[in-house]
Amino acid sequence: MKVVGIAAGPDNEFSVLLADSEDKFILPIAIGPFEAQAIAIPLSGEEPPRPLTHDLLKSVCDALDGVVQHIVITGIKEGVYYAEVHIQNSDKTIVVDSRPSDAIALAVRCICPIYMVPRLVEFTYEYKDLITRG
Repeated sequence: MKVVGIAAGPDNEFSVLLADSEDKFILPIAIGPFEAQAIAIPLSGEEPPRPLTHDLLKSVCDALDGVVQHIVITGIKEGVYYAEVHIQNSDKTIVVDSRPSDAIALAVRCICPIYMVPRLVEFTYEYKDLITRG
């Protein structure tokens, strides 16, 4: 999946929009304003004057010879999405539980793949339906 944008609602609510590789389906995940900013900054090519939390996490991974291999949106329970960050360090993979917004903010900084477990397809929208709704 890839981040196609951040959607803002009228009451200061935000969603990160993830699309499949063929742009057929969109998975919207509700996030807060700070999380939206943390994802939007690297997507815009901007660089903050001081490292933000996700920049720090990437720097820690780099310093410990860890490489963020990919993230996975793993499930949803009672309207809350769950995710994992998969970090390769030497000969082992470390899997860390994460909020999807934090995992996505890290993924866009590390330029790594974003995956979604197949069972979550029922929570996606067809891209063409979102475009026609405008």
